Amino acid sequence: MSVSITAEEQKERSAKSSKMILLFAMVSMFMMFAGLTSAFIVSKSRVDWLNNFQLPTAFYFSTAVILACSVTFHLAKKAIQQDNRSKTTAMLLATLVLGVVFVISQFVGFGQIIESGYYMTGEGSSITVTFLYIIAFMHLLHLAGGIISLLIIIYNHFKQKYNSAQTLGIELGAMYWHFLDLLWVLLFLFIYFFK
Repeated sequence: MSVSITAEEQKERSAKSSKMILLFAMVSMFMMFAGLTSAFIVSKSRVDWLNNFQLPTAFYFSTAVILACSVTFHLAKKAIQQDNRSKTTAMLLATLVLGVVFVISQFVGFGQIIESGYYMTGEGSSITVTFLYIIAFMHLLHLAGGIISLLIIIYNHFKQKYNSAQTLGIELGAMYWHFLDLLWVLLFLFIYFFK
């Protein structure tokens, strides 16, 4: 006995599957960062640990910027659910600009670290700074994936593939972007309190 499903049911199942796959990917990414932060804590007993290391001011700025990204992506999702295409466009482009500003501010922050005489490797390096580089670099790699997916979402939006009845791509993008934002805030707070 075969059970036929409607196109609407198939679309709903596909959406649930896509969200579940993304959720599993985000959990595995979170576990990777949990491993890195655990290694950070364990290595704190080393004698070359820096006690007077200060986070660059650019990292504070980038934290505010990435939080703004979450707000603009959320507003884009809300706008497309109301079929407000112009507001969706504006919010998606604002998210892209803020994402690029975040990346630039991260590099400025690393420039500030280097100007202070701290390097990832070599004579001026320490375990504190090395972990900071590794954690932030890994986050930037995941953010690159977020920016690529955002560019695809913007392209699909301009091709008019999204509307109030079809928001899956924007929903998935927003889920991932919110995850990246939360991850950076957690990493920032972790480094701020455990440096």
